[in-house]
This record gives sequence, structure tokens and C-alpha cells, in this order.
Amino acid sequence: MATFTSDQMMLWTAFCLSAATSLLLLLRSRRKAATATATSRLPPGPPGWPVVGNILDLGTKPHASLAKFQLKYGPLIWLRLGSVNTLVISSAEAAMEMFKNHDNTFCNRYLNEALKICENYNGTITLGPYGPYWRMLRRICATELFSRKRIMDTAPLRRRCVDKLIKWISDEAKETGNNGVEVARFVFATSFNLIGNLMLSRDLLDPKSTKGNDFFDVTSELVELAARPNIADFFPSLRPFDPQGLKKKMEDKLISVLEIVGSFVKERRCMDEEELRNKDKDFLDVLLEFEGNGKDEPTKISDRNLNIFILELFMGATETTNSTVEWAMTELLSNPTTMKKVREEITEVVGHDRKIEESDIEDLPYLRSVIKETLRLHPPIPLLVPRSVIKDTELMGYVIPKDTQVFVNVWGLGRDPDSWEDPLSFKPERFLNSNVDYRGQNFEFLPFGAGRRICPGLPLGHQMLHLVLGSLLQSFEWSLEDGVTPETLDKGEKMGMSLRKAELLKAVPKAVAM
Repeated sequence: MATFTSDQMMLWTAFCLSAATSLLLLLRSRRKAATATATSRLPPGPPGWPVVGNILDLGTKPHASLAKFQLKYGPLIWLRLGSVNTLVISSAEAAMEMFKNHDNTFCNRYLNEALKICENYNGTITLGPYGPYWRMLRRICATELFSRKRIMDTAPLRRRCVDKLIKWISDEAKETGNNGVEVARFVFATSFNLIGNLMLSRDLLDPKSTKGNDFFDVTSELVELAARPNIADFFPSLRPFDPQGLKKKMEDKLISVLEIVGSFVKERRCMDEEELRNKDKDFLDVLLEFEGNGKDEPTKISDRNLNIFILELFMGATETTNSTVEWAMTELLSNPTTMKKVREEITEVVGHDRKIEESDIEDLPYLRSVIKETLRLHPPIPLLVPRSVIKDTELMGYVIPKDTQVFVNVWGLGRDPDSWEDPLSFKPERFLNSNVDYRGQNFEFLPFGAGRRICPGLPLGHQMLHLVLGSLLQSFEWSLEDGVTPETLDKGEKMGMSLRKAELLKAVPKAVAM
């Protein structure tokens, strides 16, 4: 065995230390270079403040603020919201690239803290992670609730609910005289009862009563809490402390509302065979009878997931119809010529000897254009439900890191002058003789999203929006309250789970003889 002198040992030790130091410096420089390269390949965006990043840049109308950023920073905008990396899709070109070529990578959801209660979101189709269980729920919706056959079979339910809407407004108009009625209140009750009939074969809400509306009241509070800004969403280190108490409040409300839903399910389970045979099959029956394949999906839906799924359908379906119909009425009252045109079309095609039916929709191109133009200017969810990036991805030459939160600014897409002529004006005529539609193939117009996560209730929403608005226009002549003109009618926005009017629309209905 070789021996070393003390001088040789010192020389060898120095050499080893020098080599180790050089190696560490080389690794460190490579890490810095890699980080710098990755950072330099992020999309452009406004410089952020220390700690808070770009939170203050969003203001009270983040969709509008981000649309302005698009003019300076282009189709992809990079933000840091507190500690959360965020990407904003801001052009039709960027939306097409994401949905067509990277939909699978961008198909998970980015959830705020209030929605993560007890992992209940795993049982939902809107918020649940992409995977076998989500695909199972999607299949059930596509084949059993929103299929063409199911939509046609349930048309009488929608007609009955809309008939009640017309009666409610007629009765309210008699009581208020020349004072306006709150259109959205009655449309919301109609949407809520429609889902109640589809799911549970019953009405659940009477807008004229203060009693028996517990399910509606708690559900509304739940929606409000879920949409409230939460500092813990931006700073993960604060999440265990729930500084605003929103998660605790959300949990309390969720327990209350799930108990109500659970009572509906328990009541159905207790029905005997004869009672079940004598009733029309509703969606709750479908869920209770469901049998999965037992491989990558459960053989039965658990009671907890069943209750969550039912609640989700109530929360999602009512918001869209309510906000869109209110905005459509607002725009029509602001544009009397357009109001006259759509009512003339309904009179010419349907007349006043019978009620407008869903079978008339295809013969009413101007009514369809009014709905499209309303959704272009006032999409129900202006930034869509946020997505999350599954893995590091290259998009339009930029590197998008894993776990990035992704917003698609469909409000901005609908007002982009590169895609629309005179984009801020309400002109339904732009959709006449046009193939542009909201079913996820025209990327300048995505009010319901696109790809795997497109709104599953779109077929039902399509029927409901046209039937409700068409019935309101056929049944009444509408005017503004005294002192309000088309020019002064408020069009302010209020952000929540959906983009609502800041002030509820009040309009005066005059019944048309049928």
C-alpha cells in the first residue's frame, strides 16, 4: 500500500477541495442559467410589487383589467398573484393553441381554498380532477341528462316552469302597477325549479314566499362565499390559518345544504316499488340505479358524492340562465330598435295564438343572434373556471411551469377588435348568416369554454335561454321605469360566481293578449 508524506497529503487535500469547490460553482452556475433561461422564456406581463405581485393590478373587474393588458403584452400574459404563478389566455389564437394542442395538459382545475372543503370537489364534474371518476360523471351527463333524447323528453317540464314564470311576472305587474319588476329574481326561481324537476320531480322555490326556501337560501349563501376574495388563495403559507374564516363558514353552509340534499335522497330511497313505477323517471333515479364497471370507476356512487353532484347541478345551471337573460333584457331595453326586431320576428313566426315552443328556436334566427350577442358581451363566467397545468409545457414558444393557474379571458376575447368589428356595440346582426357559435369550435367566442372541460350543461342551457327570453318577449311589452332612459340604464358589472349586473334590472311589463 502506498504511503504519503505530509506535504503530499496537504497537496492532495488542497486538490480535492479545489475540485469540489469548482464542481459546486459549476453546478450552481448551471442552475442559475437554467432558472434564468426558464424565466426568460415565460410570457410577458406587468412587473409585480414585492410580496403581493400583480394582485393590485387586477382591480375590482379583473377581466376588464386583463383585457387592457392584452393590448400591451399580447396573447399570453404572465402574472404573479401573491405566490401563485398565473397565465392569462388573451387572444383567439392563444385559445386555439391551448384547446387544440394542449387541452390534456391544461385540463385540471385550480381551486381556491373555499372550494377544497373535505375534498368534496373530487365528486364534482366542474371542479373534480381529470381522471376515471370525472369521465364517468361526464358520461352520465352526456347520456342521461343532456342527451338529445333526454332534452326532448323533458321539454314539457321546461314549458311548465316557464308558464309559472309568466304568471309570477303577471301577478307582480298587477301589484306594482307602473313600477318595474325584478326580472332576474323570477328567472332565477324558474331555473332553480327546473333543475328541481329534472333532478327530484318537484318545485323547490316560490319567489313570492319567504317560507320553505331553505335550500335556495343556503345555496345562495354558498355561492357568495365561494366567490369572495380570500387572501389565503394567494399566499399558501396562510392557508392552514384560514385568516378570513371563509373556509370555516363555507364548511358550515355546506354541511347544512348537504343535509337538505341528503333528505331528498333518503326520501327517494324510502319510496316503495309501486310509487316508483307510478312516477316519471328523473335524474336522481338514474344516479341511484347507476352501476359502474368496477375497474377504473366505482360500482355505485357514494351518498356523499351523490349529494355533492346534485348540489353542483343546482349551483351551475341557475347562475348561467339568470345572468344571461337579465343582460339580454338590459341590452334590448337599451336598444329599442333591436327589441322591436326580435319581437316582430316572434310575432311573424309564432304569433299570439299559441305559446312559443323549443321547436320554434331554429326558425327564430334573430332571437338566436340576440342570445349570442349577449353571451359575447356578457359571458356568465368571464375568466372561465381556472385551470391548472399538469406538467411543464411549451406554449407559443414560452415555457409554462407545472401547477400554473390558467385563466381564459373569454370576456376579453368577445371584445377583441382583432376578431370583432365595432366590438363594444350590441349588434345581433353580426351573427345573422354566420356560422360562429358558442359550442367550443370558434375560439373568439367561448362563453361556455371548449375542449374536455366545456360546460356539460350547454345543451340544456341552449334550450332554456331561448325559451325563457322568447317567452318573456312574446308575453309582454317591456319598458323602462319612469325617469330611466336607454342612455341612462345602468350596465355596471358585479363579479361573483357569474358576471351579474351591479344593479338588478327593473322593467315594466305590459301583458300581451294571447
